[in-house]
Amino acid sequence: MQNSTESCELHKTGDKRHKYGNGLYGSGSGRLHIGCHLSSSGGYLRMGKMAMSIGADTFQFFTRNPRGGKAKDIDPDDAAAFLGLAEGNGFVQIMAHAPYTLNPCAADRRVRAFALEVMSDDMARMEYTPGNFYNFHPGSHVGQGIEAGVELTADLLNRILRPDQTTTVLLETMSGKGSEVGGRFEELRQIIDRVELKEKLGVCLDTCHVYDAGYDIVNDLDGVLREFDEIIGLERLRAVHINDSKNLFSSRKDRHAKIGEGSLGIDTFANIINHPELRHLPFILETPNELEGYAREISLLKELYRS
Repeated sequence: MQNSTESCELHKTGDKRHKYGNGLYGSGSGRLHIGCHLSSSGGYLRMGKMAMSIGADTFQFFTRNPRGGKAKDIDPDDAAAFLGLAEGNGFVQIMAHAPYTLNPCAADRRVRAFALEVMSDDMARMEYTPGNFYNFHPGSHVGQGIEAGVELTADLLNRILRPDQTTTVLLETMSGKGSEVGGRFEELRQIIDRVELKEKLGVCLDTCHVYDAGYDIVNDLDGVLREFDEIIGLERLRAVHINDSKNLFSSRKDRHAKIGEGSLGIDTFANIINHPELRHLPFILETPNELEGYAREISLLKELYRS
């Protein structure tokens, strides 16, 4: 595993940090910012080239095995090569996703300690590619109650966030299945309220999750976004996981479907990507697809986008 002190120092060197980290590599006007989840096994540069091959200007990846465990060492030359590719080809922010097995608000202290260890290490590793997003699930309170879940997740964030980090940590909207924290906008707001370095936090809205949680983005997208703004603030919405749902409205189940093949429908996605409060954001596909399938979905969404 790469030395955390060494990786924390990397973001302090070179002009690429400033150009890439501050989002100056692409105007963001007139085009859809879209990507998908990619395998990180070949490194950053390979992911960047894979994204370009399917018409994407962003992507998501797991920081390590999605089931947790030791992370593969980062090659600084590979990260630097990707930064050059991204700057030269108009990429917007990319998104790292924490392993699914992490539970920041578990009842078991050892499980919480593991989440703290992994996410602390991930924060250091993220500085190889400064200025990007790190997305995670707030966790499940497993019978402790929502208030305890909120407190424990906020406590973890207060332990891992640093004033000098360039990474924005995103709380993901959840479907509310079981004892998940984050199925209601109010729960995310409560976490944010308890975090000291609030400027390091944002939210990633998952279209499948919010629909399954009972937010009717099919028939009342404006109303849902208005509620989000009143409770959390649209300025904190930094990215969208764009997924259809295999479930009925308010099912609280969380099963992703391919775009247009689930309960949300094509018209809903056209409304989402063209909405004035959303159209500038990076959209990440997490549909059940291989690379060719993602390429087709990206092409479809680009056709629906009104520049």
